[in-house]
Amino acid sequence: MRPTGKLRHRLRVGAVALGLAVLGTALVPLAAANAAPDCATPWNATTVYTGGQAVSYDGSNYSAKWWTQNDVPGAEQWGPWASQGACGTTTPPTTPPATTRRPRPRRPPSPRHDAAGDDAPATEPPATGTPWTSNPDEKCRPDGLYQTPGVDVPYCTIYDEQGREKLPNGLEHRVIGYFTNWRTGANGQPRYLANDIPWKQLSHINYAFAHIDGQGKVSVNQTVAGNASTDMTWPGVAGAEMDPALPYKGHFNLLTKYKKQNPGVKALVSVGGWAETGGHFDGSGARVADGGFYTLTDSQAKIDAFAESAVSFIRTYGFDGVDIDYEYANSNGKAGSPDDFSFSEPRRAKLWAGYESLMKTLREKLDRAGAADGTHYLLTVAAPASGWLLRGAEVYQVTPYLDYVNIMSYDLHGSWNDYVGGNGPLFDDGKDPELAAGGVYGAYSNIGYLNTDWAYHYFRGAMPAGRINLGVPFYTRGWDDVQGGTNGLYGKAPLADQAKCPPGTGPTIGGTSKCGNGATGINNLWHDLDKTGAEVGAGANPIWHVLNLQKGVVGDYTASYGAPTTITGTYTHHFDQTTKTEWWWNASTKTFLSGDSDQAITAKADYIADNGIGGAMIWELAGDYEYNAQKGQYEMGSTLVGLLHDTLAASQPYDATKANVAMPTKAIDLGVEYTEFALGDNNYPINPRVTFVNNSDTAIPAGSTITFDTATSDTGAMGEQNGWGITKVSSDHTGSNVGGLKGDFHTYTLKVPSGGIPANGSAYTKLSWRLPMTEISNLRVKVGSETYAALHDLPRGATVVEPSTGSGGGTGGGTGTCTATAWSATAVYTGGAKVSYGGSTYTAKWWTQGDQPGSAAVWGDPVTC
Repeated sequence: MRPTGKLRHRLRVGAVALGLAVLGTALVPLAAANAAPDCATPWNATTVYTGGQAVSYDGSNYSAKWWTQNDVPGAEQWGPWASQGACGTTTPPTTPPATTRRPRPRRPPSPRHDAAGDDAPATEPPATGTPWTSNPDEKCRPDGLYQTPGVDVPYCTIYDEQGREKLPNGLEHRVIGYFTNWRTGANGQPRYLANDIPWKQLSHINYAFAHIDGQGKVSVNQTVAGNASTDMTWPGVAGAEMDPALPYKGHFNLLTKYKKQNPGVKALVSVGGWAETGGHFDGSGARVADGGFYTLTDSQAKIDAFAESAVSFIRTYGFDGVDIDYEYANSNGKAGSPDDFSFSEPRRAKLWAGYESLMKTLREKLDRAGAADGTHYLLTVAAPASGWLLRGAEVYQVTPYLDYVNIMSYDLHGSWNDYVGGNGPLFDDGKDPELAAGGVYGAYSNIGYLNTDWAYHYFRGAMPAGRINLGVPFYTRGWDDVQGGTNGLYGKAPLADQAKCPPGTGPTIGGTSKCGNGATGINNLWHDLDKTGAEVGAGANPIWHVLNLQKGVVGDYTASYGAPTTITGTYTHHFDQTTKTEWWWNASTKTFLSGDSDQAITAKADYIADNGIGGAMIWELAGDYEYNAQKGQYEMGSTLVGLLHDTLAASQPYDATKANVAMPTKAIDLGVEYTEFALGDNNYPINPRVTFVNNSDTAIPAGSTITFDTATSDTGAMGEQNGWGITKVSSDHTGSNVGGLKGDFHTYTLKVPSGGIPANGSAYTKLSWRLPMTEISNLRVKVGSETYAALHDLPRGATVVEPSTGSGGGTGGGTGTCTATAWSATAVYTGGAKVSYGGSTYTAKWWTQGDQPGSAAVWGDPVTC
């Protein structure tokens, strides 16, 4: 049977996941000794060490100061390990080696988690490319959106000349509703069809769900007679009459029919979902566990075939784009549905690389199809919101390929554990018991990461506010038998018999929590069933049903869902002014149910408008309500969509610019790549290799500076490990995030070290931070007296130039006249020889020939002439 609910994700914030012992960001500098001692026995995360014991880690020896286990050497400035300097036969470099490459690929080759198979996707992150072509629609391209090189994507069919999406129904922000294909009226349950959609109040509709079939292609079982998407009909239902001119019936016929009547409203097909990420439902309704996205991304050949089928699918059925709901491409163990673990767990190390390849491939095939069809096709994703899941998604490098991201900012608490909290809180209040039990507040400067505001700022670090949409739940989650809390909020609700926990639930925070006693019966109308056909307790209800419970009305639909037809006790409504959590509490049964109704939706609509955010994404439209006075009950309606529409039509247009400062109008071809992330729960602190790739024909000399922004989802204490030197310039937010993060960015500056970044080459460092964040953003590269933007950011309207060969940021004031002999590519130089190049004097460290000053480690720092 197809699930009627939709569990989005299960949070898992265990002691190992929190990594509380390795959260420091001050890193021990690499030793510069000429002769290094032998390395001690390598450090082991599971071994217990006592004071005085020696280990080696990452090319250095360390001695323990006191008892320790699972504390990474060098990760904490005041931690249990004391550095004894570099070890081994090779002295670690004090500056990152520079690499010169010819011919120049878009990104340098470097190790990565390979996908399996001979036709595996590229082991390097997908290139960001260069969109600055002769495309006449470049003026309409959204800030930061990747354009397939050589393709004139018709952006102006969708976007205006400020890069904002052209929205219908008077909207200045998106209102996106998920429309599900299973509310067909079967078994006497209330139906929700395309004619029930509030077309005059929405901007987009996401059809849930298509899946990946046994041939690796997009499918809705369209070849199966009677399928809801393309063959079902609803005789006698007013508004559900089929358009006979179309070659298909079902939901797709009605969607196409109403789209024609409501020009400007776009429809996307959403592929995947919780239940169909690692498998799919066949025509009989049976779930086929064949790997879904997990096995699709094993090879580039499979990805290509899927992407081609996606293009064919939207052309056939008139969709405006593709929404990918892959839950989850994540390196964290046990992320996603327990039904998928046989596929997901063995592939954790390569899932993110496969996801990058999938998104890049889809973007490029949709761009080419759009150019051929004369319209821009949208590519979007449903993205996680919890800090734990986002830690396993590296730095979310797929943002350049997405028109926008829909954050699943709900299911932030649920009966997978016994900590009672809001379904989709807007803000943190410093009191979340799940986070407090795991020591999160103390570990992360009192920043809590289970709220919509934190998740928004995570993505804001790499995207304009207008390319981000916040998820709102038109449904509840809840528990029975809640003990403590304030009207249940922040109480505890463990399942009495922990031997009966549903799969994938149970201990989380350090093993101290238990699976929750999910609300059942009349408190769980939209319930899922387990494999035995039994009800899964979750407190899942549409908002209209909870309003009936509050009113003391059973509802004439209750029996059709298999729920009891009597109510015990009374339900009182509550709203928390700090977190904007809305909930209902039954003091007799100790039932707590949380979802978004009028007060939460009003608060979130105001937040979207006030912050210039792209809009709201609704899971799901059938949870909205209206009051039927004749029946004396609440039913499916459009009241909450109306609240969103009215606020988001009356506000200013959304913010379409990525940076909050004026960016240079000249850009250099500089990219940024990220590798060497630790996997999953070991990713503490987050400490990848960050490579700056200079695709220009001119070196970026030593002494140049790179200023960049990072998301305030992190604490603002970034460290640097390879001798570049990092300076924190400013922070838009400091301290706790009670009531919301105060701004968007932390700003840092790196100084390019000796050797520079060679022409057509690269140089790397290692950065370290604590809470998850997206890619570094808004690069401002100062070479000499000139400051440039970087193509890494895919900025709008920038002119691509070569870096200036002026002073190069060298030391000293200079006279303007170089007295040393000009450098020659054919001359041989030995240590101490001086040459002039690019307005500076360089001194050779050792024998060299053909190594351009400023682009090779053989040359010392430049001195301005």
